[in-house]
Amino acid sequence: MVIGVTGNFGAGKTTVARMFVNLGARVIDADKIAHGVIRPGNSIHKRIVACFGRRILVGNHINRRKLADVVFSNKKNLKILNNIMHPEILRIIKNRLKESSESQIIVIDAALLIESGLLPWINKLVVVKSEPRIQIERLKKCGVGVKEINRRLGVQLPQRKKINYADFVINNSGRRSQTKKQVKEIWYKIKRGGAGWKN
Repeated sequence: MVIGVTGNFGAGKTTVARMFVNLGARVIDADKIAHGVIRPGNSIHKRIVACFGRRILVGNHINRRKLADVVFSNKKNLKILNNIMHPEILRIIKNRLKESSESQIIVIDAALLIESGLLPWINKLVVVKSEPRIQIERLKKCGVGVKEINRRLGVQLPQRKKINYADFVINNSGRRSQTKKQVKEIWYKIKRGGAGWKN
């Protein structure tokens, strides 16, 4: 069983994915994979530097904040970056799924799960939603500026459209305990083979 967990910037999808792990799932974190493929010496690293220049580097390492400044201000640049990174990230995710046991419940934690074409590989999709005001407050506490928040949200599939693909929707606007309760309900419903619900 493969559960996809997605949501827009600041909605709390990774928090939800960790809650599934605490219940016994194994997580495949697309963002961690992305970190790995851009390390120095990797062919993806070389291609990104070739496209966007050494201005995105600190030493020989790609600085994700500098790279974000380049790609989130220009949709063409973002498309170029996605075309470089997504095939390799998808390849790694698919290999890990193939290597997993059929008895395991796997959670794929990916912001661009729908956009990158992973839907055919999952059995149930969980979309994590949050009120925009709360998303912005969370991100600001993490040191993300309003300009960057708006740029990132502007290139993601709108929350309402992601929900259209969902088997389950978790509202992460309230207390952590409320989110955890929703995760548990979904977990046991999936284990029993139940259908989805959206709230």
